[in-house]
Amino acid sequence: MFTHSLKVLSGGVVCVIASLSLSVQATPAPSQEDLRLYVIANAPNAQRLHADVSQLVGFGTRHTLSQTQSDTQGIGAARRWIEAEFNRISQSCGGCLEVVRVSQTVQGKRIIKPTKVVNVIAIQRGQTDPQRVVMMSGDIDSRVSDVLDATSISPGANDNATGVAGAIEAARVLSQYQFNGTIVYAALSGEEQGLYGGDILAQYAKEQNWRVQAVLNNDMIGNIAGINGVIDNASVRVFSEGVRYVETPEQARKRYFSGGENDSASRNLARHIKTLVDQYMTNLDVMLVYRLDRFGRGGHHLPFNKAGMPAVRVMETNEHYDRQHQDIRIENGKPMGDVIEGVDFDFTAKLTALNAISLASMAWAPAPPTSVNIAGQVSPSTTLTWAQSNDKTVVGYRVYWRLTTQPEWTHSRYVGNVNEFMLENRVIDNYLFGVASVAANGNVSPVVFPGATGAFFN
Repeated sequence: MFTHSLKVLSGGVVCVIASLSLSVQATPAPSQEDLRLYVIANAPNAQRLHADVSQLVGFGTRHTLSQTQSDTQGIGAARRWIEAEFNRISQSCGGCLEVVRVSQTVQGKRIIKPTKVVNVIAIQRGQTDPQRVVMMSGDIDSRVSDVLDATSISPGANDNATGVAGAIEAARVLSQYQFNGTIVYAALSGEEQGLYGGDILAQYAKEQNWRVQAVLNNDMIGNIAGINGVIDNASVRVFSEGVRYVETPEQARKRYFSGGENDSASRNLARHIKTLVDQYMTNLDVMLVYRLDRFGRGGHHLPFNKAGMPAVRVMETNEHYDRQHQDIRIENGKPMGDVIEGVDFDFTAKLTALNAISLASMAWAPAPPTSVNIAGQVSPSTTLTWAQSNDKTVVGYRVYWRLTTQPEWTHSRYVGNVNEFMLENRVIDNYLFGVASVAANGNVSPVVFPGATGAFFN
């Protein structure tokens, strides 16, 4: 408020002196970094990843319709090996992982007979908020040119043994820590046949009443040599939906007039990953691709988006199409096929680190705020409100804003442990706004855009 005092100047002139007294919380902002994440960023091991990809390639084919009885060949042998590897990791951390098979019998256009599609997941339960889940996934299955060929040699080294090996390696690294939220490491099946594994796991998550905050789908994280001739081991693409798949017509109507086409939870999850990589990693640039997936193509994050869960795709920047979905052969002097020689394991380790720091930071951070709303129409200032959390790890909140033309958040302010804040002289018409939860350990949740448009939990 304003207070006034009188001062008599020379000549009898009286001057009114106004001073401004602001009611500002004196609570200092927590550190914005967690030193443990620098250690985690350097922990994934290229040699271990090479060994795991070699093991998966050695099963000959991992086609969804391939044999399941052999101990050495086919998808059955592959998923049993993955399960055993998760169990070995769990033994080394005193049983910290719960290893589960999640399956369903399906039949469809690319599955010509009733077939059990089996996912193998490892669950690292959170200590204080176990129903809140962040997930890393890769795909077990592989294919050659004919999507129904279940017998030909199909190494699937990059697509997608690298994603599965990355999830296993992330489990090795992060099982050495305890987290507030739950981390799930998932090896999914049936991706090439129609994204069945993701759909099955999304259904399972709902049955378990998980509050899924983030799914990081890793599909091809090992190739650095593009068919365009570019060799690049220092960039990665993160794809995300802009408008939620599950948006209702009424929600779409409100968004049409208030904005937010670029601020779904998935998109702000992608921005959050980039922020973490910029802080904790070197020699890796995150390219945010504001599109669900490659043009006209799809991946295993889509079933989670369809279930209303924030999910993104993490993958190499430059694809080599001669090494995807190809029979192994020499054609016009060019080698074709997805063989292990096409994988750069230092790069796979780097992208595994991206996942590991993202999972760890989000599992150590509080849940993103809920019930975020905004007001300020025909006003010089903008007010954000949200539900104040009962989570004791929340020490406060940070509000964010950016110009409507900016692709990433540019400004933020710590506002303390409150449930409302007014940004004075910040006109609502000219900016986009959001809120994040803050923990004392330096970790911050992804930013939540106001309303149903940006909500992380349905």
